[in-house]
This record gives sequence, structure tokens and C-alpha cells, in this order.
Amino acid sequence: MNTKDSNRGALPAKTELAATQVVDAAFKVHSSLGPGLLESVYETCLVHELKCRGLPTQRQVSIPVTYEDLRLDAGLRLDLLVDDCVVVELKAVENMLPVFDAQILTYLKLSGHRLGLLINFNVPLIKDGIKRLIL
Repeated sequence: MNTKDSNRGALPAKTELAATQVVDAAFKVHSSLGPGLLESVYETCLVHELKCRGLPTQRQVSIPVTYEDLRLDAGLRLDLLVDDCVVVELKAVENMLPVFDAQILTYLKLSGHRLGLLINFNVPLIKDGIKRLIL
């Protein structure tokens, strides 16, 4: 389910460029390693590939939850934040679940970012494992 709020307009060129680089890097990693490995292996290799491309990439970025006047460290973490504009959630699962979409949409809302990529490396063709979600 791709989501876009038409009132917010097009994404900035920087965000689109970063997203394109993430998808291209995911293709390269998947082509080299194939499916069947742990999520942490794909995360490490994808971060390496993105850094080789000159993209600043943060791993396991903590996201606080704010409820009324409470600020909670609820243990929520973005798998990757690329170029401070694209949230990347990685999976290595047999079946994608609707809760994964909800998870990344919530991460986008809490982090203030608009574009998220949900990437499942446990697929024969990586193009079938990439989903783009926009707030």
C-alpha cells in the first residue's frame, strides 16, 4: 500500500536521489548474496554499499515516542536512516505482513520523515521485495 498525501507535494530531489541509491544498492547486495541470510547481514552489507556511494547512513536510530507531555524511549529503532531523509526498514522473512507497512508508516510519522522503503531480502527477485511508502 503506497501512501501519499497530495497536500504535501512532491518529495525533494535529495530524497528521491537517496531512495534511488538505496534501491540500487539493495539490488547489488541481493545480486551478490541472494536470499536466505539474516537481516543483520543484509543491513551490514547495505550500509557498506551506501557509504561507498557517499551517502551518510545511520544504523539503529532511536525514535522517541511523545504522548501528551511524556517523552518515552520505547526502544523503537529505525534500521537505517539514509542521508537524513529516507527511512529504511529491512526484513529477511518468508512472508511480508501488513504490520510491517504499519510499522514503517508509524516510524515516518514519529521521525518526521516522509519516505520509507521496506526491503525484504528473502525473495528470489529483489524487485518483489521492495516497497515504497510515503507520508
